[in-house]
Amino acid sequence: MDLFVDENNSADKPAEIFPPLGDGGLRYAEIIIPLALPKNYTWSIPDRLLEQVRVGVRVEVELRKKRYAGVVKSIHNNKPAAFDPKFLLNVLDVEPIIHEQQLKLWDWIANYYLCTEGEVMAAALPAHFKLSSETILLYNEEIGEDFSTLDHDEYLVAEALLIRKELKLPEVQQILDSSHIYTVVKRLIEKRVCFVWESLKETYSAKKETFVLLNPQYDNEDQLSELLNNWSRAPKQMELLLSYLHLIKTEGEVSKTALLKKSNASDAQLKGLVEKGILFLEKRAVDRLLNLPRNISIDFELTAAQQKSLSEIRTSFETKPVCLLHGVTGSGKTQLYIKLIEEYIRKGKQVLYLLPEIALTAQIIRRLQKHFGGYIGIYHSKFNQNERIEIWNKIKSGEMKVVLGARSSMFLPFADLGLIVCDEEHDSSYKQQQPAPRYNARDAAAYYASVFGAKMLLGSGTPSVESYYNTHVGKYGLVELMERFGEGALPSIELVDTKPLFKQTKEKVMIAPALQEAIEKSLAQEKQVILFQNRRGYTPHQVCKTCGWIPHCRYCDVSLTYHKFKHKLQCHYCGTVYPTVSTCEACGSHDFMQHNFGTEKVEEQLQELFPKAKIARMDYDTVSGKTAHDQLIQQFEQHRIDILVGTQMVVKGLDFEKVNLVGILDADSLLSFADFRVNERAFQLMEQVSGRAGRKDADGHVMIQVANTNHPVLQFVKAHDYKLFFSVELQARRQFYYPPFTRIIQLTLKHKQKETVEAAAQLVGENMQPLFANYMVGPAEPVVNRVRNQYIMELVLKLPKDAQLIHQCKEMIHAQTVLLHNHPNFKSVVLIADVDKM
Repeated sequence: MDLFVDENNSADKPAEIFPPLGDGGLRYAEIIIPLALPKNYTWSIPDRLLEQVRVGVRVEVELRKKRYAGVVKSIHNNKPAAFDPKFLLNVLDVEPIIHEQQLKLWDWIANYYLCTEGEVMAAALPAHFKLSSETILLYNEEIGEDFSTLDHDEYLVAEALLIRKELKLPEVQQILDSSHIYTVVKRLIEKRVCFVWESLKETYSAKKETFVLLNPQYDNEDQLSELLNNWSRAPKQMELLLSYLHLIKTEGEVSKTALLKKSNASDAQLKGLVEKGILFLEKRAVDRLLNLPRNISIDFELTAAQQKSLSEIRTSFETKPVCLLHGVTGSGKTQLYIKLIEEYIRKGKQVLYLLPEIALTAQIIRRLQKHFGGYIGIYHSKFNQNERIEIWNKIKSGEMKVVLGARSSMFLPFADLGLIVCDEEHDSSYKQQQPAPRYNARDAAAYYASVFGAKMLLGSGTPSVESYYNTHVGKYGLVELMERFGEGALPSIELVDTKPLFKQTKEKVMIAPALQEAIEKSLAQEKQVILFQNRRGYTPHQVCKTCGWIPHCRYCDVSLTYHKFKHKLQCHYCGTVYPTVSTCEACGSHDFMQHNFGTEKVEEQLQELFPKAKIARMDYDTVSGKTAHDQLIQQFEQHRIDILVGTQMVVKGLDFEKVNLVGILDADSLLSFADFRVNERAFQLMEQVSGRAGRKDADGHVMIQVANTNHPVLQFVKAHDYKLFFSVELQARRQFYYPPFTRIIQLTLKHKQKETVEAAAQLVGENMQPLFANYMVGPAEPVVNRVRNQYIMELVLKLPKDAQLIHQCKEMIHAQTVLLHNHPNFKSVVLIADVDKM
């Protein structure tokens, strides 16, 4: 994207919190509610609430007999000409829940990515902030039945929740017989009596730990001395009690795990003390992150090359707000980030550290905690809503200085943001695909930084073509770190030609003999191995040997993947699970062969080839739990796993000391996607996964299994030559008019009837052709033309970097959306615009 090209500058206009009175003293509020409204609705502010309504607070409003908690965007005294605004009902917050900078960000995202501010709000705010008539409240079982601290209205709702376990907001309204229920619900949420239902709640529960407490009667030293002096039996229990007394003095509180470990005692011995009434056990919910003291402890020295790069970054920030750090894999980019974070903490500024994958946060958070202790917080989509609210409030108040998170952390309400670090900036995971807003967190964060006047550092071993191009044209600064940290050299690359093996077996080879031999050698040296296969499941599809029939999803135009562990077929587009097929629906044959292979099948073959090795798999199926990533990574770090096989999750930025061999099992699949970024993605994936080998002074080796050994991208990977790859790729992009020379907007139309969506797409194409014929491709069917029983048509616009033309195109797209909604035949056609499609 073009960092500072903004087709709509409204985000830069300061909001007037208390403009001059007019129109008889009435004031009006533009309020964002979590709905996809084309423009924000305006409500009138009643006199009783004039002093309470402020920009950024939530207010209770009604629209078409439904209640919503909306956020006040602006306050003015201009009565809408087309309608009489309704009065807003109540103010839910004493202080704004977001700052003015977040409202500017929401406005910019809505305009840039062709969505609504309501959709941005729905993505940005934790569920507890987005109350509506559809909200479901769930009773918090941990709170117990003591409602003595609640007022009358709170008590009535809590009692109903205790009996019913869940309530919808209209039911709360009936209980209270009042129109102003949101303030009561807000107080109950804050007091943890209930929480807002969320799909993650079923999977992710609060982390609990058992703590050990001393019976209060022994707080008296005389009583405690008498107990210890008169102890006659059970010496192990005595030893356990003494360990407890030591821990309580040194630690302040004692967990059951820590006590048993220190005393080397058993559960039974602890139970004996509990039964005697000397100790008590109490189960508590604890933070996922340790409450560490706030200190800064940098225990490493930068190399000369790193120190030079850090100085160049500081110099770049003097003239350019964004700098790209191009550092080869294993060069120690994270240490440069740590040094910069230290500088901004000491200035009293806040820092956002963006990562593309949740899997990466687990490893890096431990490194950052070691250096910054309690200054560090973590935020991503797998936290439950209570945890998100806590960190939200700490960031808004400025208490939390550094946040590490995936793309959703960009929406946090920073009070004084000074630096954004975007690690692995090239990664496509930064782009939100579904639902709207379809934003790129890297690019939106660059705008967010500009609102604060903050600096942004992009880091990658394989930068995106767009970012590297921006350094060439002077928009970004560029700093390069081309040597690995310590004595380590970049790994050697070996191509394993699979054509001869395929001719022999007529099947794709999973583990070629050369790779098998290399794995055996690594295991003999007590080293670790990473194998990368970009498909999960057991086998991508089954094929009838007689007629070639392949089982397909009944809702999507794709083949089903077989998962052996579940013994099910699954569609990876809509998620539908089917029983396995043993009879061909076309010819009745029972003879099937498995075509190609996924990570599950690779894991099975590895267990056969290396029965003594400890093997694990890292893909969507094995790390879906909240802490599953962290557990698996820690096991690999501790060498409790010898071979790790996985999808793209194993590629991205993980740092393992003992890995000396990496295998890419099917490079041909990476080089054959029908996408203009195919070469860029293939180079990035292969170079990144190669970078996991040979870190920390070890010699690394990478083996790439491929049939098309002459593909030019492979030669760039073998030479670790990003600059040559970039120059060749840039020529192709210029020739075929692709980014970074253009801006791409993809229009996707969906409908359950194929003829209807084709006709709608044809109409949109015809309407846009007079102005944009030279920039249009399509409409046409995509490779997968039906998903979830919706037929799909696509139209791609490759626009020159002309702000006026791009704005005109966006206006035209808005007009086409309105046209379809008002057309009798196309009312139910869905039109989706994806700006900067990746």
